[in-house]
Amino acid sequence: MNKKQVGAWALFDFANSVYPAVITTAVFSGYYTGFVVGGDDGRGTQLWGNAVSLSALIVALTAPLLGAIADRGGARKRFMLFYTGVCLFGVTLFATLDAGMALRGFILFVIANVGFESALVFYNSFLPDIAPPDKQGRISGLGFGVGYLGSAIGLMMAIPLVETIELVWLATAAFFLVFSIPAFVYLPKDEPGGMTVPQAAKWGLTNMASIVGEVWRLKDLRNFLMAFFFYIDGVLTIIVMAGPVAEETFGFGEVERIVLFLVVQFSALAGAFAMAKPTDVAGPKKVLNGVLMLWIVTGLAAFFVQSSTVFFGLAVVAGFGLGSVQSASRSYVSLLIPDGRESEMFGFYALCGKSSSVMGPFLFGTATVLAGGDQRPAFLVLTLLFVIGLVLLQRVPSPHVVGGAPEGS
Repeated sequence: MNKKQVGAWALFDFANSVYPAVITTAVFSGYYTGFVVGGDDGRGTQLWGNAVSLSALIVALTAPLLGAIADRGGARKRFMLFYTGVCLFGVTLFATLDAGMALRGFILFVIANVGFESALVFYNSFLPDIAPPDKQGRISGLGFGVGYLGSAIGLMMAIPLVETIELVWLATAAFFLVFSIPAFVYLPKDEPGGMTVPQAAKWGLTNMASIVGEVWRLKDLRNFLMAFFFYIDGVLTIIVMAGPVAEETFGFGEVERIVLFLVVQFSALAGAFAMAKPTDVAGPKKVLNGVLMLWIVTGLAAFFVQSSTVFFGLAVVAGFGLGSVQSASRSYVSLLIPDGRESEMFGFYALCGKSSSVMGPFLFGTATVLAGGDQRPAFLVLTLLFVIGLVLLQRVPSPHVVGGAPEGS
């Protein structure tokens, strides 16, 4: 195991985690719904949910094809670099937004989010290359743990800049850019595939049905992705809707939201590190079973919360579950992937995560509007998603690792 590659891989998580912390969760989400769109009729929440859903749909439709092209065309690293640039382009242009620019903000967020999520497909696919199977839980946990540290530092960076909000977006883009550079220097180079990228693209477009069929025949991977589809929908919806909920339901201001999510990042960091070794020793399935029970309790409790103080405490508990569920899920799917198909299979992993994300924010926003602007009933919808995911997960065997190789899948 090359420690320099592991360090560079983890540092990319440190770099890119500033984006979900500042943009999709703590600052831009509330800025868009409360200032760019404005009003108290729930329209801002609905537009934000639709923007998240649209960007997720684009990623869901393109990720498996792009993953297959990257594997066969030897272009993983180049694709990761390109989509990172797309994300940075969108975030930088947030500085041009003002009140009433709902459409421009919508479009720029979709561009930035597609770039961010697509780059993650190729980033995740490096995990099997840099870590042996019996270390992937810990390395995945390291990545998420360092990522949450990056989120926390990014939020602390944003606090003194919120009075001049344009500087928050520029600082976020600069942070992401600078700390992502080592990954593009030290991660394994693109190896020539059996095809050029144009040939791989033509092959992928004409063979998409057979690619999907191959994944469907991998029973354990198929069943895991079906469970993942539901429970990660609940997780990702809570992430993207937490900012609007904190502002609109509990009256958090810009600085209060940042402080809330700063504390949550440290809680998530603790979850990622605390569950990293158990993921390798006990297996990711046992870890996910426990964490999904935690999410179910959290979702039910959120429906009844009236106090901003209790909401704060509940968010910290959810943060612990956030760190552990993401790390264990990435480790789980990595152990189920056939050699040489990493980008392609992580593309389907993204397909399930992002296609589910089309549903969750839409349901949350719609439930909020139907409830007359009350966001609490929407948490019951998310709780149901966790229950379905937990039930479906029981069909997947635990891929215990013995002697450095996955077993039971």
